[in-house]
Amino acid sequence: MPLALLALAIGAFGIGTTEFVIMGLLPEVAGDYGVSIPTAGYLVTGYALGVMFGAPLMTVIGTKVSRKRMLMLLMGLFIAGNLLSALAPAFAVMLIGRVIASLAHGAFFGIGSVVAADLVAPDKKAGAIAMMFTGLTVANVVGVPLGTLVGQSAGWRVTFVIVAALGVVGLAGIARLVPDMPKPEGVRLRHELAAFKNVQVLLAMAMTVLGFGGVFAAITYIAPMMTHIAGFADGSVTWLLVLFGLGMVGGNLVGGKFADRALMPMLYVSLGALAVVLALFTLTAHNKLLSALTIALIGALGFATVPPLQKRVLDQAHGAPTLASAVNIGAFNLGNALSAWLGGLVISAGFGYTAPNWVGAVLAGGALVLAFISAGLERRADATSTVVTRSAPADQRTTVHH
Repeated sequence: MPLALLALAIGAFGIGTTEFVIMGLLPEVAGDYGVSIPTAGYLVTGYALGVMFGAPLMTVIGTKVSRKRMLMLLMGLFIAGNLLSALAPAFAVMLIGRVIASLAHGAFFGIGSVVAADLVAPDKKAGAIAMMFTGLTVANVVGVPLGTLVGQSAGWRVTFVIVAALGVVGLAGIARLVPDMPKPEGVRLRHELAAFKNVQVLLAMAMTVLGFGGVFAAITYIAPMMTHIAGFADGSVTWLLVLFGLGMVGGNLVGGKFADRALMPMLYVSLGALAVVLALFTLTAHNKLLSALTIALIGALGFATVPPLQKRVLDQAHGAPTLASAVNIGAFNLGNALSAWLGGLVISAGFGYTAPNWVGAVLAGGALVLAFISAGLERRADATSTVVTRSAPADQRTTVHH
């Protein structure tokens, strides 16, 4: 794999760390600013909304410059947002810093996916995308726990300074290692927008929302589920999340490897298994060992869908994939927000802390249904194309590859 992928992975590591580390530092931030924990929670919500809206906005702006330059500008924005968060004199200023940092998130992964795929041979594209996303998954295993520990011992501002420093390393790596890829000739914003007329692109994004939403329906409420149902101590939640992160790392790499060989079968297996494991979590959550194993499996199966879904979008938006790729990153965050809300509804309705697992199973099952629909439509389109080609005059026929 090219060294340029390492630079992209470092940037992804920094972004993944800043996205999730705030969850472990909310009490410290709330205490410093004299606000309630729910109010401090706006730092999480604001970031997620910034990713959803920032992904298409920053990608549209990026159509004016080369992809390498846009990646560098996004890392600069990320550094500025985290420094502002670290130095913020008031809560509102920190919230602004979080939103600024979030604007880089979706576009970085969207444009980075395109760049990563262009760096390697056609049969290694999903693996290259997975390599970049490894930075995000490793952040959940290393960056988030260490960032939380540093924030709790040395102050949360130090954590955000360190994250900004990671951004500087990522920026330097991109400047030095990523080749200067010119903008594709003839591709304009209208071509990027035209990708959204392709039903296959929309189906892939819907699979992203439902599939990864299934993961976060369970993981959002993992703390009360594990402490109240499984009987873990409060301090055990940190290492349970590390298990989840380790599962993400493994699933991401496996998903990338097999998506290059058989993309749709990889989605069938991962989404189907995810739906089953989430449903079983309502039972295994009552046992410490089984619940720990299930959490790791959810991380693995959930992130095994990421490289194939991202590559699916790139393939279907061929020729102008950048905006669609970035919007698909926003779709992950939309899935997170939707599933967290639905999980909260079933808990509030009195169904218990394991009820979000059923929500997740239904969402993942819905994604699997969409995968079969997508494949069916593709087979039908291929069959139609073959019939048209065979019926054309001999001098007008072209070779159709399937």
